[in-house]
Amino acid sequence: MNNTHLDCKGLPCPQPVLQCKQYIDAQQPEAVSIAVDNEAALQNVTRFLENQGYQVGNEHTTQGEWRITATRVADAQAKNAPVPQTGASPQDAKTLIFLTAPGIGEGDPGLGEKLMLNFLATLPEMGPQLWRMILVNGAVQLAVQGSPGLEALQKLEASGVTILVCGTCLTHFDLLEKKAVGQTTNMLDVVTSLQLAGKVIRP
Repeated sequence: MNNTHLDCKGLPCPQPVLQCKQYIDAQQPEAVSIAVDNEAALQNVTRFLENQGYQVGNEHTTQGEWRITATRVADAQAKNAPVPQTGASPQDAKTLIFLTAPGIGEGDPGLGEKLMLNFLATLPEMGPQLWRMILVNGAVQLAVQGSPGLEALQKLEASGVTILVCGTCLTHFDLLEKKAVGQTTNMLDVVTSLQLAGKVIRP
């Protein structure tokens, strides 16, 4: 059986996912194992492999290190496609919301946060045109437990909007375990999403 082991420990985002993608694109292995040393990489690599048609498991080998194991399933050919997997294809991609802060505008931070809550609450008015949201830097604080914007984001996700939350940013703010909505993502997903979007809105 064609298989290999990739050591992705110590690599910054999105290198663990990129290394997996490059190897799978070139070799199409039946099985692969990957070593990572942070939870954001664990989530990102796991999601990527699942979207590529692999059954994925992991073992917490030592403190802060995981060994991810993946075996191709029977219908892998149907699932095998470039990331990101969720959402629209290039032909029907619509509007992407790109958030970089927990508030909108400069000046009064409190006012900016109120404006953001109003913005999130109003987004359903876009209807099916709203395709995906990406949260990076301080905006990831909106997606965690206790955030005043969490309920609005959860409603958007339940309506079919894909929400991607930067794993590197969550780790930076020590919020990875507090994320309560969306998928932990990486810069490869961010760049691909921006490429697929028909329109990008950055309030």
